[in-house]
Amino acid sequence: MLRFVMRLLAVAAVLLPAAFAAAAPFKIIVPEPETPLVPNSVIDLAEQMGYYKKAGVDVEIVRVKATPAAIAALSSGQGDMANVSLDVAIQLVARNQMKLKGVISPDKALPFMIIAKKGLTSPKDLEGKVFGVGQVGSVDYAQTRNVLANLGVDIDKIKYLAIGQPSVRAQSLIAGQIDATTVALGTYLTMPSHDAVDVMLDAAAYYKAAPFVTKVSVVTADTAAKRAKEVAAVVKATIAASRDFSAHPEHWVDGMVKARPDVPREQLEALAKAYAGHWSVDGGLDAKELTATTDALYKSLDFKDLPRKVDPKDWIDRSFIDTALDALGSSKPAGK
Repeated sequence: MLRFVMRLLAVAAVLLPAAFAAAAPFKIIVPEPETPLVPNSVIDLAEQMGYYKKAGVDVEIVRVKATPAAIAALSSGQGDMANVSLDVAIQLVARNQMKLKGVISPDKALPFMIIAKKGLTSPKDLEGKVFGVGQVGSVDYAQTRNVLANLGVDIDKIKYLAIGQPSVRAQSLIAGQIDATTVALGTYLTMPSHDAVDVMLDAAAYYKAAPFVTKVSVVTADTAAKRAKEVAAVVKATIAASRDFSAHPEHWVDGMVKARPDVPREQLEALAKAYAGHWSVDGGLDAKELTATTDALYKSLDFKDLPRKVDPKDWIDRSFIDTALDALGSSKPAGK
């Protein structure tokens, strides 16, 4: 009997790790401490509201502070997918530091805006001033540098101060600790007071200055190959949730009320109206937009020392989006 039990234990020692590995959740790394007040919230809400489970994948959300931390977590195996800044992903691929595959952009163009102290009205006024950022390499830092450079600002004359999350940056601006910062529309609308700040660039002007894809969800090439079924399910669920929120904004509001009880429902309803047309109902990785973004980034100072030019086709994998669209159908109304 003892020998029989020992044999069973030996077999279990071999089989159980494999069973647990198969049952391990698919971990998505998001650079936000809480569900953000932007369409990128679809990543969180798809888990909270059951879209991932409906698509057949068990997802766990892993939270970190910003894109650099998300990349570090992905590289060290703490997650399977990471939502990161497009420019950082390109730099990693160009330097052969990571073999990444961009598989979806849940919120390709964040509704950023620049707010500043009263009296600072022109982007040129920021030269010599202190500009609050999440951290060097974060999406707000990288994208704002592109925007300001395109508006003729000498971005190297700005003093960048790493402060952290958008709400903290907004509080620092109100307190007079910095001169300006970039926040999303949701953060601005939920600020306790607008009396001490001016909107230097609204979301429309910000996007016009740099109409680029800013965020992308990436996996390693190894994950794309070995966990392709789960990657496909996540992509399908994300697009399905985005379409639901686009067609029924009240569903997004209902989800956000649970995810962010600190934000009044009426403010969430106002945001839902502002985000009409912003949902990534087709996966967000348009070839022309990606090429235009890449070309623009390679003209920026941050890309001048890269060893090679990386084209979207070198690392963007649309196969997961295409499979999802085949299953979900076109996002456009019939006849259009």
